[in-house]
Amino acid sequence: MTKSLGNPFSHKTDLRHGAGCGCDACSTGQAFSADDPNTMSSDYMMERVVENAIVRSMFDQNDISRRSFMGLVGGTSFAAALASVFPVDKAKAAILDTLGKPEKTDLNIGFVPITCATPIIMAQPMGFYEKHGLNAQVIKTAGWAVARDKSLNGEYDASHMLTPMPLAMTLGAGSVAEPYIMPAVENINGQAIVLSNEHKDKRDPKDWKGFTFGVPFEYSMHNFLLRYYVAEHGIDPDTDIQIRVVPPPEMVANLRAGNLDGYLSPDPFNQRAVWEGIGFIHVLTKEIWEGHPCCAFACPLSFAEELPNTYGALLKSIVDATQYASNPENRKEIAEAISPTNYLNQPVPVVEQVLTGTYADGLGEVKQVPDRIDFDPFPWHSMGVWILTQMKRWGYIEGDVDYKKVAEDVYLAADCAKIMKDLGYEAPDVTYESYTIMGKSFDPAEPEAYVDSFDIKRA
Repeated sequence: MTKSLGNPFSHKTDLRHGAGCGCDACSTGQAFSADDPNTMSSDYMMERVVENAIVRSMFDQNDISRRSFMGLVGGTSFAAALASVFPVDKAKAAILDTLGKPEKTDLNIGFVPITCATPIIMAQPMGFYEKHGLNAQVIKTAGWAVARDKSLNGEYDASHMLTPMPLAMTLGAGSVAEPYIMPAVENINGQAIVLSNEHKDKRDPKDWKGFTFGVPFEYSMHNFLLRYYVAEHGIDPDTDIQIRVVPPPEMVANLRAGNLDGYLSPDPFNQRAVWEGIGFIHVLTKEIWEGHPCCAFACPLSFAEELPNTYGALLKSIVDATQYASNPENRKEIAEAISPTNYLNQPVPVVEQVLTGTYADGLGEVKQVPDRIDFDPFPWHSMGVWILTQMKRWGYIEGDVDYKKVAEDVYLAADCAKIMKDLGYEAPDVTYESYTIMGKSFDPAEPEAYVDSFDIKRA
């Protein structure tokens, strides 16, 4: 059993001894603090190393003086006073960060060129990967099926994914089953329903029977939000309209060619339709569900298990970039960074309209919606449960579903919360919350009752 290093703020601890000392005091444990357990994690041990070094240097290595002083003023009071003038916690964090070097620094990360991928994309040109010790290359990918397959076959170490994808991949829905994890959401809100300019007189969804809509992938929030929206207006998405999978970069061309009457797509392709003068924004998805998740950072469970330091550094890079993107003051700078050909390949004004929320709607108005898209990395378990209810509702998964277990196995809220706190950001202390979506309440504790409550469904 390995003894811990002593508490340098305790007058009971003799710092002249150490865990490897063979004297009688150490052998009996008397050289160690009475309030320390005998075994500690490696992180705890290293924190104590730093504390010991700082405190002993202040007393010029004279441990008898240190113990007398601690007994006189109290170790807790001294620790508080020291923390007020010296960043002890930052020193410990900095040293711990340098100890956990990534096992692999050269990484390939896939992304589909949409604004939902902003943190993953911007982390390369703006230096967030480099900041955390990684040489990561972000690789433009045509669509979600390609991103999924390249991730499954190991071409990508990690990937930008849609929030339903790691759930589906873990369950084997639409692909071979393989455990995937999603430790961070990329964006919330950020989508829209666009209609062709030919349908400006058909703003009521009840008039959409016979329409053909595009979504970027079956296992996407776009598909589930479109289905939810039209069903709430009495339209069956499987019989009254057609829904086709169209890669996001092909949305505008298909709208122009008349192959689509509309689409529920990620940006910048909603704004690009307005820019091209061929479509208008019918509704932002934040008006369907305020704060809904869309895209995420995901990787195989094996990646995190086999390369834990690399995984930690990558997650830290993503969370750090996501928090930077959440500040509206940074959005114009980010638009410049992610618009070039090797990233989004879009005019900067189009991307700026999306990220800043000041945009033309295609109907003659300029809207100001600052949270048209926002960025929040926390992967709520309740979001995972809601997505699973919609997969069950529309027949993408069948049979009994352990909603809570699947959501908690895939959406790693604890990992994200730890990284957020390590970086100095606030993190929620719960992982479930209720939602109101188009006036209908969702209780994550009652998923089957929620599925059964819908009139239009396949389940």
